[in-house]
Amino acid sequence: MKHLLRIALPMLVLPTLAAVPMLASAQLTGNVALTSNYKFRGQDQDMLGKNDYAKTKGFKPAIQGGFDYAFGESGFYVGNWNSSVNWLKGNSIESDIYGGYKFKAGPLDMDVGALTYIYPGNSLGNTTELYGSAGYTDETIGTFTLKYSHTVSKDYFGYAGNKNGSGLKGTNTGYLNLAYSKEIVPKLTLKAAVGYTNMSSDIRSLGYKSYVDYNVGASYDFGNGLSLAGSVQGANKQSSYLSVSNPGYDLGFGTFGKQTYSPNKARFIVTLTKTL
Repeated sequence: MKHLLRIALPMLVLPTLAAVPMLASAQLTGNVALTSNYKFRGQDQDMLGKNDYAKTKGFKPAIQGGFDYAFGESGFYVGNWNSSVNWLKGNSIESDIYGGYKFKAGPLDMDVGALTYIYPGNSLGNTTELYGSAGYTDETIGTFTLKYSHTVSKDYFGYAGNKNGSGLKGTNTGYLNLAYSKEIVPKLTLKAAVGYTNMSSDIRSLGYKSYVDYNVGASYDFGNGLSLAGSVQGANKQSSYLSVSNPGYDLGFGTFGKQTYSPNKARFIVTLTKTL
């Protein structure tokens, strides 16, 4: 972890700090965060442990950060977000590059765009999606946001093994997410989300099932851009996403003591975020 942080800190923090003098324009915003476990769509993003067997502990800290630039009042924006990760051999960074257009449609806040997930040390996980979302806010009941992401790259986070010559594709994998938030007392906001990943038929043919993920928790705003969030995150279909955590012992007539771990396992996660 210390080695990972030595690599990740300069790549994640320095670009954001370099942008600080420009933040006064109000068109550029940045953020840095520390989290006890980075899950993406309910799945752990820190999986590789000793001898490349799966880590089973719940505390898998990650450092994260990025920025967003809005082009005035036009509605167009671009951004970059990064996190330390550890699920692809030879890679320790996830770097997301995205751009889109936000606009109003009656009472709805609309957002459409494209996002590419890049893993510099191992491109097997590279994935590109198109997305669209609609948000609705009511002072009494809170904010609801419905978002759909559609995979247009040949693979979906390496699940199909396309780059390794499998002949299978992750294209057309879809992700639907419904998020809700409501300030229940001053500075304390309740947050909840549920998502559904519909794997492509090629990925399902390998035994990976489409699954539901969830995220339930709250965040507290300390002011000056500093907030602390705690939530329970995980997903179902755990038996379809298993990695060996302990190979056990081969006794000649069978293996004894083999253990597995699912990245979909529910975890309580704490995240400290500073918005610049």
